[in-house]
Amino acid sequence: MSIIVWLVIGGIIGWLASIIMRRDAQQGVLLNVVVGIVGAFLGGLLFGRGDINEGLSVTSFIVSLLGAIILLAIVNLFTRRSLR
Repeated sequence: MSIIVWLVIGGIIGWLASIIMRRDAQQGVLLNVVVGIVGAFLGGLLFGRGDINEGLSVTSFIVSLLGAIILLAIVNLFTRRSLR
């Protein structure tokens, strides 16, 4: 059951992060899920607070969202350099 929660919450977090970073038109559903899950892991590592693995709360949701935004910012940094 926890894998289903990861996929659903990861998809929502990845979708919200892609809207904030204005990459929503470039990403599909699968990439949103991947960004959300990896972003949650990254946020848990960076901020030392709860991520979605420790249960669903407002703090874990915000930490996961911040991790996903940071991940997309790093991706934007590298993709913009390669296009120039």
